[in-house]
Amino acid sequence: MSKALVTGGAGFIGSHLVDKLMEKGFEVVVLDNFSTGNLENLRSHVGKEKFRIIRGDIRNKADVKKAAKDVDYIFHLAAIISVELSIKNPSLVNEVNVYGTLNILEESLKLNLKRFVYLSSCAVYGNPVYLPIDEEHPTKPLSPYGVSKLTAEHYCRIFYEIYGVQTVCLRLFNVYGPRQSSGPYSGVITKFVGCLKRREAPVIFGDGEQTRDFIYVDDVTDAILSASESEKCSGEIINIGSGKETSINELAKILVEIFGYKEVKPKYANAKPGDIRRSCANLTKAKNLLGFKPKTPLEEGLRKLVAEVH
Repeated sequence: MSKALVTGGAGFIGSHLVDKLMEKGFEVVVLDNFSTGNLENLRSHVGKEKFRIIRGDIRNKADVKKAAKDVDYIFHLAAIISVELSIKNPSLVNEVNVYGTLNILEESLKLNLKRFVYLSSCAVYGNPVYLPIDEEHPTKPLSPYGVSKLTAEHYCRIFYEIYGVQTVCLRLFNVYGPRQSSGPYSGVITKFVGCLKRREAPVIFGDGEQTRDFIYVDDVTDAILSASESEKCSGEIINIGSGKETSINELAKILVEIFGYKEVKPKYANAKPGDIRRSCANLTKAKNLLGFKPKTPLEEGLRKLVAEVH
């Protein structure tokens, strides 16, 4: 039986990954400080023999040592993911996202680890020079958050090259789906859904023609599992997205239609600093190394999300 550690396992993507690992018969340990994670996301597993939660922090060596004991796989998802918070408090984001990752990588040297899967972000690219963005695209982050994810990627590469830790870095594009937290730092889809639930106009920053590559959470967890199993991807960096470009105006239109509030029209506000203009993933490497092909069209995924919250 394989044992897996999921850092940030009470969070949005982490809890969906825990569901799939439990389904596959893994013994699962979750390390989470619950700053943004939610115990409700894991409620169905609490009390199961093969499941354990450790309330702790990736910055704390003792917590990491306790959580990583005898694990075969580490899925490192714990991070501060807010661009806005990173601009307000860059040193905190560096401490969690960089030092926290280094802590876990150092602990992994003591283990007989089959795979270390690190969840990075398309934020490492900054403004695209060309589209779709492949993994060879220049990296020029526009925020301390992007810098922290890129730095942690470099640590993963070094631990692979020098120490032989079987690391894989997945650069996620815009992930959405059920359990995504709402709040001041939540993503655009969560914010739009929150507004429409209250029959309020969603707020679009800028002209709404900026684009994103939205990927449904189940497709992402499939990619994470493939990255833990594929023999071809150790030491690699791989994009995970839908491979499709969607404007924020188009996103708002689809959501308004799903809610059936034809009278609601988006409001426009000034563009945000650090906001990229266009984004779309080249998935060639993901297809070749992971056999990855996203299955969930945007409208279908949005309907699933709305059905859960509406």
